[in-house]
Amino acid sequence: MSAFQVDEVVAALQGVRREWRDTQQRMQTGGERELPSREVVADVVEALTGALFPMRLGPTDLRQESEDFYVAHTLDNALHHLHAQATLELRHERRRTAAELAELSAEAQQRVREFAAALPGIRQLLDTDVMAAFHGDPAARSVDEVLLCYPGVLAMIHHRMAHRLYKLGLTLLARIVAERAHAQTGIDIHPGAQIGAGFFIDHGTGVVIGETAVIGERVRLYQHVTLGAKRFPIESDGHLMKGLPRHPVLEDDVVIYAGATILGRVTIGKGATVGGNVWVTQDVPPGCSVTQALSRELARDPNAVPAAVSAK
Repeated sequence: MSAFQVDEVVAALQGVRREWRDTQQRMQTGGERELPSREVVADVVEALTGALFPMRLGPTDLRQESEDFYVAHTLDNALHHLHAQATLELRHERRRTAAELAELSAEAQQRVREFAAALPGIRQLLDTDVMAAFHGDPAARSVDEVLLCYPGVLAMIHHRMAHRLYKLGLTLLARIVAERAHAQTGIDIHPGAQIGAGFFIDHGTGVVIGETAVIGERVRLYQHVTLGAKRFPIESDGHLMKGLPRHPVLEDDVVIYAGATILGRVTIGKGATVGGNVWVTQDVPPGCSVTQALSRELARDPNAVPAAVSAK
């Protein structure tokens, strides 16, 4: 007999699980796994990262003459695992319907095929992110250093893949990929966020980018920047409304300095700058700069936005 009354705890946990499943109207599946595996998805992301950058993020013993063979073998293996995880997601998503497993598997295969076709474009976007980091940081000695060491680049490798999965309707897999990057870097980018080419997050820790944020090209963020929602509309049943545009829009060539918080569906115009620790809840015109002092003035007189924001 256990000194810790394990049998009683096991029985109590079984009761809690049964109650939760009944409340959530979960059907018993005969013991099979219902959800994708975080561990398998992590392995898939690691393999895809190596396939995207084989000579820098692939195996240490890889030689250039074997590069294509390695990429082909790695992609084939990773995409098969991704297909299995995508099938699990679709099966879970439609657990209350009569969808056949073969039908779900075929649909998952098509989505993974589209994801695979997007990988060259993802690599091209990541190249622009790496170059943005290299040119944007005077401490960077090489593009290889940027790719190997910068948390912002690691976060974007995950995000570019996660966003494609999100667009393909594999939103749970996308979120697993995004949260892996969040855990590793402290950078929290929702996979739904739309981010243009040449994106650079300097330092990175504490950055938060919400689901409906739209970011243009050549945008730079520093640490502890938040692109968040200002308010959450409520439905008649008291639950939050889902999917509404509620996060900021950053146009091309915007710079947001450390600690700035931008909330709501506001637009930061092309070439604008938001200074450190500034709180912004209104549009900022193109080519303008918002400082802490200016932010306090706007808080006193919200109608002063166009006149109060200083030109660069």
